[in-house]
Amino acid sequence: MPRHTTSAATTLAGLLIGTMVAGCSPSAMPQGGQVPSLSPSPTPSIGQPSAPPSPPTLPPAPAPAPDQPSEATPIPLPLADAARGALEELPIKGRAPKTGYEREQFGQRWSDDVVAEFGHNGCDTRNDILGRDLINKEYKPNTRDCVVLAGQLSDPYTGTLIEFRRGQRTSSAVQIDHVVALSDAWQKGAQQLTPEQRQEFANDPLNLLAVDGPANQQKRDGDAATWIPPNSAFRCQYVARQVSVKKKYSLWVTPAERDAIARWLNTCTPEDEAGLENLQLAPTPPI
Repeated sequence: MPRHTTSAATTLAGLLIGTMVAGCSPSAMPQGGQVPSLSPSPTPSIGQPSAPPSPPTLPPAPAPAPDQPSEATPIPLPLADAARGALEELPIKGRAPKTGYEREQFGQRWSDDVVAEFGHNGCDTRNDILGRDLINKEYKPNTRDCVVLAGQLSDPYTGTLIEFRRGQRTSSAVQIDHVVALSDAWQKGAQQLTPEQRQEFANDPLNLLAVDGPANQQKRDGDAATWIPPNSAFRCQYVARQVSVKKKYSLWVTPAERDAIARWLNTCTPEDEAGLENLQLAPTPPI
C-alpha cells in the first residue's frame, strides 16, 4: 500500500478522537457534575375550574307544631243520647216461646177503655191514630170528628205520600202498626203483664203509627234485628220508639236486637231530635 494513504487515515482518526474528547470536557457539563434530568417540566393548568365554596351553614329547622284540636264541635243530641241510655237499661235475654199467644191476649181491638192518651174520648183507637197522623182529613158527619173518611199520609216507613179513603177495598192502603209487634212483645215479657196492661200496650199511641199497608204486612212481627223501615230518614226514630215502648212496659231485647238498635241509634242526626220529643225518653217509672 502507498505511504500517503496510510498517513491520511491516521490523520482522520486523530481528528475524530479529538472531537470526542472535546465533547466530554468539564466545560460542557453542568455545574456540580450532575446530569440534567430528562423529566419534562410540569405544565401549568389552564382553564380548570376552582373548587366550589362551602355552602353556608343554615339554622336548624323548627320543631313541628303539636296537633291542634279540631275546630268542629260535636253537636249534642240529648234525646238520641237518652234513647241510647234507655237501651242500656233494657234486659237482654233470649226470645221466649210463642206458646199461648193469641191476639185476644191483648184485649179488645182498638178499645177506647184505656188510660193511655185518647182513652175514654168516645172514639176508637184506630180512628184516633188516623186523626193524629193524617193531614187534609175528611171526617164522617155526626161522629164528632172521630171517623176518618179520607186524608193523606206522609208515610214514615216508605217516605211516600199515600191517599187514604175509607172503604172495603181501600182502607188497607193505610194500616195502624204496633211498632213493637204484639207477638214480639209476648215473647219478650208481655206474658208476665196483666190483661189490663196488655190492653194498654195494644192501644197506647206511643206504640202505634199509621203506615203504608204493604210495608206493615212485610214487617209482620219482626224486631229491629229482622226488619227496619226502608225509609232511612226514619230509622233512628223508629228504633228509639221501640226502646221507649219496651222500657215503659218492662220488656226485654234479644242480643241481636239490642245490637241492631244500637247501630241505628248511632245514625241519629239533629233532624231526628224533633221526632224524638214525644217518645217519653226521659226517666219514667215502668208500668
